[in-house]
Amino acid sequence: MRKQIIVNSTPNEVRVALLENGILAEIHIERSGEEAAAGNIYKGKVLRVLPGMQAAFVDLGLEKAGFLHASDVLVPAAGSANDDEEVQYEEGGWSGRYIPIEKKVKPGDELVVQIAKEPLGTKGARITTNVSLPGRYLVYMPTGRQIGISKRIEDARERRRLRDAITGAKSSDGGVIARTSCEGLSTADVSADIRALEGGWRDIVAKSKNARAPALLHSDLDLVLRCVRDMLSEEVDQITIDSEEDARRTRDYVSTFMPRLAGRVDAYSELEPVFDRHGVEEQVSRATDPRAWLKSGGYIVVDQGEALTMIDVNTGRYVGRRSQAETVFKTNLEAAEEVVQQLRLRNIGGIIIIDFIDMEESGHRDKVMQALSKALDRDKARTTILRISELGLVQMTRKRTRENLERLLSSPCPYCDGRGRIKSVTTVAHEVLRNVQREAARARGNGGGRITVRANRDVISYLVHDEEDTIRNLQKRLGRNVTLKVADKYHQEQYDIVAA
Repeated sequence: MRKQIIVNSTPNEVRVALLENGILAEIHIERSGEEAAAGNIYKGKVLRVLPGMQAAFVDLGLEKAGFLHASDVLVPAAGSANDDEEVQYEEGGWSGRYIPIEKKVKPGDELVVQIAKEPLGTKGARITTNVSLPGRYLVYMPTGRQIGISKRIEDARERRRLRDAITGAKSSDGGVIARTSCEGLSTADVSADIRALEGGWRDIVAKSKNARAPALLHSDLDLVLRCVRDMLSEEVDQITIDSEEDARRTRDYVSTFMPRLAGRVDAYSELEPVFDRHGVEEQVSRATDPRAWLKSGGYIVVDQGEALTMIDVNTGRYVGRRSQAETVFKTNLEAAEEVVQQLRLRNIGGIIIIDFIDMEESGHRDKVMQALSKALDRDKARTTILRISELGLVQMTRKRTRENLERLLSSPCPYCDGRGRIKSVTTVAHEVLRNVQREAARARGNGGGRITVRANRDVISYLVHDEEDTIRNLQKRLGRNVTLKVADKYHQEQYDIVAA
């Protein structure tokens, strides 16, 4: 698979795109004043402790207090991680003995915490006391003792070699996880990465002793270098950057940590925008459309709600060749790949329900699940997936650490107030007629006067042409004249009724 990293950098916005065979797989966006907070380490002050929720709110100096759950204040477990255990360092902690939150912290306490999940919507950041410092090859866990090896490193001999190298290099304190990029790394490079991470933690500890809460102790890398750190591998053929300064910084970073890949960093200087040159801009503009088309002519519909995301699979224009069962199976098989593509691209997290087209044959259902699981192997976000039901439904969760693409690129519609739907002209017109009657009843003591209705042009047009008899009868019943006036600047649901 051919991979490219494309960086579009301006003073107020940076965008990093990951292309896989020319298809946009991931897009990361950071704007001035909206820098990502995940991974940052703070010295915070506990504001409130809520035993009933087993949580505390911590002042980090941000707009909203951080949320610290009891499960994120752990006593590290002793011993080593099982060699075959998949290590989930993103959660920011090791499994250990839980302590009730009220016995662990109290209001006024000062804690060193790390943001595990950025503020999402109305929620503040999720924080943890179990800090993790990611390096290019390793992740250092100051509160741990274990050694973990990425499950994506499958060779048993290489896993043992890395474990031995880490054991010999690390100090007695702290746990270490070998990332996938650590595979094949020399013992000297493993030791150098561990020393750098341990030194970084010592600097943070020293800074925290002199800092007054709330205070920022450590910021993660900026978006460009963070994406290079997490995305760059032997599979990436080229990194194209349209900012000479960012290209220089990236070359320095890659030369230091991945010298054999330094030649793949390319500064782009053409007049045509770099995203246009590589076909990224058009793909980004389609990334928030509810409908995503499949090559066969079928499509999926992505419906993102507050509680969960629903993905519906449809055959669309695809009619197949042999039988309905085969048509449905091929559509679902293709959709399984596209669903994962859209989850990654749109950065959709939380609860996800996938509604595949019903399949009568259990063998077809098994193959679709295998295709879905295989596609998820390329997704770095942690996922949990349940088996497909007889109705074709798949339930899954995907780790959410930052805003999804739709929320990042758009805001709630001021016209419909974010509902996605508005009242029809007919509905609004009948609502107006009912309110005319209510207004007449309230103004009954004023005698026979005029009632004036000001509304959207389409609503007034409907009342004049389709409800003429209704208005005539209403005027006789009320003993008042009803005057209809167009208000061009009113939206479809807006109207005023005034009784003179």
